Amino acid sequence: MIKKVHHVAIAVKNLDEALELYEHLFGTKPSKIETLQQQGVKAALLPMAEGGEIELLEPIDPQSGVAKFLESRGEGIHHICFEVENVDQELRMLADKGVQLIDKHGRLGLAGKVGFIHPKSTKGVLIELAQKV
Repeated sequence: MIKKVHHVAIAVKNLDEALELYEHLFGTKPSKIETLQQQGVKAALLPMAEGGEIELLEPIDPQSGVAKFLESRGEGIHHICFEVENVDQELRMLADKGVQLIDKHGRLGLAGKVGFIHPKSTKGVLIELAQKV
C-alpha cells in the first residue's frame, strides 16, 4: 500500500546548473547527492519543507534510461516515487495482478530499496516504489 509521495524526479542535462537554479528559486539545498553507476545517473534529493522531495537526475551513461528520456523528450518530469512499507511484497502483488514491471525485485537506489513499474501499465507514468532502509 502506498504510504505517501516520496519524490518527483526531474531529468536534467546538467545537475550542477539545476541545483543552482532550484536553490535560487526555492532556497532548497540537496540532502543527498550520489552517483548511481548501476542506473547510469548522478542524482540529488532536494527536501521540501513539509515532506517529500524533488529528485534531479543527470545521466552519466549515454545508454541509460534517463539519457534516452532526455534525448527523446528533453528536460522535465521523469517519474514519481511512492513510499511503501515493503518493495518486494508490493512488486510481487503487482506482478500477480498482471502489471508489467521493470524490476521484479527491489534494488538499492537513492531513495532506499526501490523498484520500478513500467509506464505501459500505469497510463504512461513511470512509477518508482521506495522502501526506507
